[in-house]
Amino acid sequence: MFISSPFEQFQIVSFLPIKFGTLNLSFTNSSFYMLLVVLFIIALFALSTQKATIIPSRWQSIVEMLYEFVHNLVEEQVGPKGLRYFPVLFSVFLFILVSNLLGMIPYSFTVTSHIIVTFGLALAVFIGINIIGLSIHGAHFFSLFLPQGAPLALAPFLVLIELISYLFRVVSLAVRLFANMMSGHSLLKILSGFAWTMMCMGGFMFVASFIPLAIIFALTGLELAIAFLQAYVFTLLTCIYLNDAINLH
Repeated sequence: MFISSPFEQFQIVSFLPIKFGTLNLSFTNSSFYMLLVVLFIIALFALSTQKATIIPSRWQSIVEMLYEFVHNLVEEQVGPKGLRYFPVLFSVFLFILVSNLLGMIPYSFTVTSHIIVTFGLALAVFIGINIIGLSIHGAHFFSLFLPQGAPLALAPFLVLIELISYLFRVVSLAVRLFANMMSGHSLLKILSGFAWTMMCMGGFMFVASFIPLAIIFALTGLELAIAFLQAYVFTLLTCIYLNDAINLH
């Protein structure tokens, strides 16, 4: 069955309805693909570490490159103190990356194209960073909201501005990932429908349909790059926020 609307690919479908009064805990296509992402990551590491050798295999090379990439990112942005949180940051990076790439398969589902998923992920990261900051610095952690050397008369305004900016980090993380994935997939679907309509008209329009098809191939390559880039940006910003919490910059 062909998708009739560009937004139909983002529709949540219930596979296993589970309801307790007004509470809906149904197992949906979004739940299924998140589970599929986790299973794929587990299988990837199982394949790469089961017969690990000094000369790495293809799967082992992929995992080692991803591991080294995120490890260097954490070390550069947070420093040695941030390496203790590397497993969480690496897991977040892999989950977003695999979710984005899995969504590029035709007729699959992109979980990161839903704001509730990206917001939940961003909120969990934000809460965790605040817990880390409070556990390290205690009440001194709140000095993050008042720049050093600021006049006391401006303190209420500066604290309010800094607080709003600080809380907006959750929205920034969530919306950036959601908007990029949803807009890219929608554009590909619109161009695909346009090209298919031109091909069905025949004649000159059939020949002209190769122009949007070429654009689709180019955009598909761009979307693959964006899938990796968005996982990188999300992890990078998380590292920056973690560095603020640890070092109070």
